[in-house]
Amino acid sequence: MRVQLTRRMILLVYATLIVVPLLVVFFGTFKTTRQLFDAPFGLPPSLTVENYRVILAEHDIGTAFLNSTVVVGLSVPLTLFLASLAAYAVSRIPGWKGWAIFGFLVLGLAVPAQANMIPQYVLFDSLGLLNSRLGLVLINIVVTLPVAVFILTGFMKTLPREIYEAASIDGAGPWRVYRSVVIPLSLPSIAATAIFLFVIHWNDLLYPLLFIQEPDKKTLPLALLDFTGQHLTNYPLLFTGVVVSSVPILVAYLFLQRWFVAGMTAGSVKG
Repeated sequence: MRVQLTRRMILLVYATLIVVPLLVVFFGTFKTTRQLFDAPFGLPPSLTVENYRVILAEHDIGTAFLNSTVVVGLSVPLTLFLASLAAYAVSRIPGWKGWAIFGFLVLGLAVPAQANMIPQYVLFDSLGLLNSRLGLVLINIVVTLPVAVFILTGFMKTLPREIYEAASIDGAGPWRVYRSVVIPLSLPSIAATAIFLFVIHWNDLLYPLLFIQEPDKKTLPLALLDFTGQHLTNYPLLFTGVVVSSVPILVAYLFLQRWFVAGMTAGSVKG
């Protein structure tokens, strides 16, 4: 009984630490700066949408939202496609050769992103990819490909080899096996990886800050910096921008949560 009570108390404290800041941010979107500082934990005096109107009409968040949508909409599918091909190949190569290739592909996980910033900037500058959405798409793929390969390989290695043998007996080649057998069976893991990549790409600030200088090419995280200053930060507008930028992540999770839970547990137990 004591153990259960202690566990519930710990969970209650943890939930409070998560929920209270979220409520402060959400209610802050309906307040002015004065109201927010006077009562940060209080309810808004009125449910005015003035802050939402300001960021959409006066700060052109819509353009940044579109830029983020384009960049993420290309980065996630392309990363999943390349990672699934690599994971399929690694899972089919037996012995030490497969593990050696796998180790090489995921070696990027050991290299901090900050360590490559200068050479990446010089390379993209020489290729004319600065201040372009294409440059952000390419760097997103390169940076997150190792972790996507790592996740998908862990699942595909659990698929029984009898499935591959049965497909080969039916006359299916490697591409047909990948498209008609491996991908349908790997959908839970792919969905979980897709949400993981979506969150990373959507919230990425480092590379847009490094590569983007033109206002019309800014992504959402970079555009939110406009509400901060050296001496003054407009917290109600900043909170409003955070809420707006969080909506796609929430929608994606709501639609894919069943696959996400299944994908996070897939491959954890070997048959």
